[in-house]
Amino acid sequence: MDYDFDKPVDRSGTDSMKWSVGSGELPMWVADMDFETAPCIAEAVKKRASRGVFGYTLVPDEWYDSIAGWWKRRHGWDIKKESLIFCTGVVPAISCLVKRFSCVGDKILTLTPVYDIFFHSIENAGRTVCECPLEYRDGKYSINFSDLEAKLSDPLTTMMILCNPHNPIGKIWSREQLAGIGALCKKHGVIVISDEIHCDLTAPGKKYVPFASVSEDCADNSVICLSASKAFNIAGLQSAAVVVCNEAMRNRAERGLNSDELAEPNCFAAIVTAAAFGDEGERWLDSLREYLNANKRFASDYIRKEIPLVRTVEQDATYLMWLDCSAFCDDAEITAEFIRERTGLYLSSGNRYRGNGNVFLRMNVACRRELLKSGLEKLRKGVVSFVKEKTDKKSF
Repeated sequence: MDYDFDKPVDRSGTDSMKWSVGSGELPMWVADMDFETAPCIAEAVKKRASRGVFGYTLVPDEWYDSIAGWWKRRHGWDIKKESLIFCTGVVPAISCLVKRFSCVGDKILTLTPVYDIFFHSIENAGRTVCECPLEYRDGKYSINFSDLEAKLSDPLTTMMILCNPHNPIGKIWSREQLAGIGALCKKHGVIVISDEIHCDLTAPGKKYVPFASVSEDCADNSVICLSASKAFNIAGLQSAAVVVCNEAMRNRAERGLNSDELAEPNCFAAIVTAAAFGDEGERWLDSLREYLNANKRFASDYIRKEIPLVRTVEQDATYLMWLDCSAFCDDAEITAEFIRERTGLYLSSGNRYRGNGNVFLRMNVACRRELLKSGLEKLRKGVVSFVKEKTDKKSF
């Protein structure tokens, strides 16, 4: 079956967070695709809605089976049914797990720049963010394992939140890198919470490695957060999974998720996950990955030719491009606001992701090609205007 990702989708009148912008503005910021979800998911929702009753709902066996089957088939990881816990979302899960597996005042380590909501989950719970900045050289990021061990060895560091694949840099961590992280965390008694929500949005031919599949140490000392929401554009249906192989840790996690009222599904949550992780969902996803990869190539080629002051970071995952603006920018928040005011293009400033994000912009390219072209042209105009104005001020 052919899927038309060039089809215009009108999101006005849907209370879309992404599209609640000013007239003439083009939002390419939050990680929300502008494509309709897979037809099999839409059909599953319609079929369930046609019953006309929306009462309290249990988690059916098909939810467990679909997740276990998908991770075995596509990612080579055997997930036992008893290891799976339903949750309403990855972010709520992380916020809950921070409170359940650490104490007020503890340090929680994360590799930066990274998804900014991690900081909120940590700081709102009275814990302290411990940044381990990724090294950046020649357009590529890497882990400084010496710095990582030094910070993990601090007695106050009790947890690490890992992003696998990593948002916003789009990097797939290798089995060797994950094994290194797992060994160090086990050695120093640091629990790993791994956010793997972007795992199915890899470039064609590229595969992510589930953290818990790497070794017994990784499996025994981690909580994995999964969801179909990012890959299938169903975040509004609030469905995620928490995987905990260690029984004692699983009991703590389950008590926490239930205490925070995060473990009860709405009547659509389980069925959309089962539909996503079926055969038709798989075909749709593989077509989507091809389209997203083509969008990334198109954007990279355009930026290289038309906006040479901007450098694209090499990526193998996500639909979020990480744009190096260090040639002309020292505060991405100012740059992003300038571009939005002058052109209407709404991007995420890299400051919020910490690390070296203050000279980066994040651009969501999960949209039809025509819209992407418009966004890139606005980016070109915005950068040209920003550099000219900055130069004029210096001359003056």
